[in-house]
Amino acid sequence: MNILVINGPNINFIGIREPHIYGDKSYSDLLDYLQKEAQRSGHLLEIYQSNHEGALIDYLQAHYTRFEGIIINPGALTHYSYSLYDCLKSLSLPVVEVHLSDIHSRESFRKRSVIKPACIAQISGKGFAGYKEALVLLAKGVQPR
Repeated sequence: MNILVINGPNINFIGIREPHIYGDKSYSDLLDYLQKEAQRSGHLLEIYQSNHEGALIDYLQAHYTRFEGIIINPGALTHYSYSLYDCLKSLSLPVVEVHLSDIHSRESFRKRSVIKPACIAQISGKGFAGYKEALVLLAKGVQPR
């Protein structure tokens, strides 16, 4: 399965940003973990990260036809990006929303996801393993809502 992994703002700063919340492993560690999990399960991954909402949308629109599913960690865009939501809804691909931290046990503004209704599932608070769980869900062939 060809899967696109999209990481939004500040995900590239894990290991630096609030290690007591996000852990001490780096973004490079996450990329290594994802590639190993993809190889182990026979998937092909392409990973894209940007701190810019429009760049994420442009990338999705330009490349979505090459993929059978999307894993997205939208970072803070989770809570307010209706344009990212609209983009994901228009793609007709299964999307799994992933968050390293447990967004439901943090500040009140983090508990709301405007992205979630465009996704087949939301995984939160499992660190790197949340991405692996998303790979498993996509491999099961869960269809978009």
